[in-house]
Amino acid sequence: MAKKMLIVESPAKAKTISKYLDGEFIVKSSYGHVRDLEKGNKGIDKENKFQPSYVVSPEKQKVVKELKETARSASEVWLATDEDREGEAISWHLCEVLGLDPQTTKRIVFREITKSAIKSAVKEPRTVDINLVNAQQARRVLDRLVGFELSAVLWRKVKSKLSAGRVQSVAVKLIVEREREIMGFTPTPYFKVQAFFNVLNDQGQAVILKSDLSTKLENIEDAQKFLDQSKGADYTINDIVVKPSKRKPAAPFTTSTLQQEASRKLGFAVRRTMMAAQKLYEQGHITYMRTDSKALSNQAVTSIVNEIGNQFGENYIQVRDYRGKKTKGAQEAHEAIRPTDVANRNISGDGDMERLYDLIWKRAVASQMADAQLEKTTIQIGVSTISDARYEAKGEVVKFDGFLKLYIAGKDDEEEEESGLLPPVKTGQKLDLNYAEAIQRFTKPAARYTEAMLVKRLEELGIGRPSTYAPTITKIMDPVRGYVKKESREGTPRNYQILTLKNDNVSERTETENAGATSKRLYASDIGMIVSDFLEKHFDDIMEYAFTAEVEGQLDEIASGSLEWQNMITEFYGPFHEKVEKTTAEAERAKGRRDLGVDEETGHTILVQMSRYGPVAQIGTREEVGEEGRPKFASLKPGQSMETITLDEVKELFKLPVDLGKYKEEDVIITAGPYGPYIKYAGKSISLAKGEDPLTVEMERAVELIEAKMKEDAPIGQFEGMPITKGKGRFGPFLKWNDWFINIPKRYDPENLTKAEIEELIIAKKTKEANRYITRWPEEKIDLENGRWGPFIRFKKKSVKLPKIDGKRMDQEQAKALSLEEIKKIIEEELPGSFKEKKKKKATAKKKTAAKKKTAAK
Repeated sequence: MAKKMLIVESPAKAKTISKYLDGEFIVKSSYGHVRDLEKGNKGIDKENKFQPSYVVSPEKQKVVKELKETARSASEVWLATDEDREGEAISWHLCEVLGLDPQTTKRIVFREITKSAIKSAVKEPRTVDINLVNAQQARRVLDRLVGFELSAVLWRKVKSKLSAGRVQSVAVKLIVEREREIMGFTPTPYFKVQAFFNVLNDQGQAVILKSDLSTKLENIEDAQKFLDQSKGADYTINDIVVKPSKRKPAAPFTTSTLQQEASRKLGFAVRRTMMAAQKLYEQGHITYMRTDSKALSNQAVTSIVNEIGNQFGENYIQVRDYRGKKTKGAQEAHEAIRPTDVANRNISGDGDMERLYDLIWKRAVASQMADAQLEKTTIQIGVSTISDARYEAKGEVVKFDGFLKLYIAGKDDEEEEESGLLPPVKTGQKLDLNYAEAIQRFTKPAARYTEAMLVKRLEELGIGRPSTYAPTITKIMDPVRGYVKKESREGTPRNYQILTLKNDNVSERTETENAGATSKRLYASDIGMIVSDFLEKHFDDIMEYAFTAEVEGQLDEIASGSLEWQNMITEFYGPFHEKVEKTTAEAERAKGRRDLGVDEETGHTILVQMSRYGPVAQIGTREEVGEEGRPKFASLKPGQSMETITLDEVKELFKLPVDLGKYKEEDVIITAGPYGPYIKYAGKSISLAKGEDPLTVEMERAVELIEAKMKEDAPIGQFEGMPITKGKGRFGPFLKWNDWFINIPKRYDPENLTKAEIEELIIAKKTKEANRYITRWPEEKIDLENGRWGPFIRFKKKSVKLPKIDGKRMDQEQAKALSLEEIKKIIEEELPGSFKEKKKKKATAKKKTAAKKKTAAK
């Protein structure tokens, strides 16, 4: 008798589930989504209520073929993808490609991969929930429309290879706003006074009682005056206040709180946390890891309570119900992240899995443990010579540890100080001052985001859902776009003053601290700021936090069946597309330019701006140097920003070029250009390592880079009588042949390419180039090319749009019918003056340059 077929997303999940089905099912994996929207404009039919067009992904063709073959021989096909919108969509797509009816095909759901959960799910199958599918489709269609059209605007108005998105752009905005808040912050100095008294502890041993003055002093004069007035003073305990308090345990983990706590306690990036959690779930160790619910099932609570009683005793049990304490959009049908079997204190797996499981186990168990009972004591100390002065010593004693016996939740506040046990003292007791110290401190700006802090903020604003936090953060930190960087920075040295009162003498000393040092914090880059500003200016509604949160609410409505998804998209798209068209036609190119001063030698402007290759410092604009001249460029150093760099700092960047001498009878010169600093040697440009300071490069290091470049540029073969070389550039490894740069895709090993693979790549490039041009006029420097968004004109190095016909872009055949005169007319309309005589331009440019020099000489 033929077996039933059960399809899940991953091989690991398939392996775990198959153990519990007693041979009744053949369990297969779809390896995630099998279909996606077609690329380009074909993916969504805007004229037909935004009907999506799906295709089987090329890498999934083989998977789909194998699933179809197995389905043909199975008695019945069941689906068991994850219980969220993505999982529901995968099930629906499987129905579509396998020819199954989603209204009758059995679908099972479970929140943990255990024998009991799987057996229970098989007894109660349902069908595909089309409302959840529509919510996922709406998100996918909306994000494609926004991302595709905004990215196209950025490519034209800012820089190529950039992207924008409904959620990612708002996440970048959060970091940009925090960056500007920090940049605009001016630290205010103040003095904090502490007194250290000699007292005896319970054993009669001398110990120090540390106390803080209850008020801060504004400046060193006030601090000096206070300590002078304290000379010869008596210190008396005026009051001792003892207050009972308690601390409650944190709720079990949701996706966001797991990401936050794993970052604080384990140092995990958000993506790393989710990879480990995915493995734990698929191997049956924890419940589903994408959830925004804090609730635990009754069965789980019973198991946890039994475990607490066995390990710690009945007095450590305090059953809690976290339902109702939910965040925006929380789905109470789901459950918090917890161990599937609390009796398993440890699991076997890789290091990340074991550490994350330990965190999840402790958090879930602690959530059902008793409050910690504390006693907080405040000792108030008076100063006889200053009537309104009061020192305070604070301590905290744990009377009953409760959940603290197992788990303490982490905090983002790096300066959280824990107070401990105070020595025995009594009201009216005189204290012996050892010394008092007034230490200069400085106010601090809001802290830069960590990944965990950003996830927390996104959740607070209702932006995104559990499944989107990790991908969003990964995307904004993509080095190709470069919007956000995670860095640890050393800070800058800063002096601070310390005044010390001891034996009625006040002394002063200066010490140095590292101000602004950070560890694994998120920094907004110059390009991130420029893109965020551009989108904020032209698409302010998209960049509103409330709008993004509102969309999430509408997606929730679609998931519940109370909103039709295509109506939601229609209502949004019309006004949005109008803004895209208007911005494309009217907005100026965004460069973030700052003019800082004038170069004394040339009279040219010294500025910083965004170039095609990143942020640069520049001496001379194109207009100032004329067509015959060339501006001077220098790259900004790591940590420097276009918004805060000073004129003097820019001048330092232009200390290049530096002549190091000769190597093999050729000059070795360190210089800089729009791509960054490089070595100029024997007609070659040899880039320095990323972040390497060009002013510190000596001959030995230069020779090392030269030799590496020579080895790299040595031909690795020939094709059609021309040499083939291999290299590594900003976008990865490449081949060079016939002046063409040919990217080496990831599926190839660039270090071990075979002759057949090299020829395959070159032939593919030749074919692509052959299809690139529709018509060429080399003598006019005009080409009609096929582009990402359809045909366009390439005039010299500039791209020119073709006009639309009946509101639609020209296709290849329509473009091919255009004559040279018609093409020139289009160019002239887009770039006025393109075909005037060049001599007049050159003369005008030279006159402007001469005028600048005369002005500078004066």
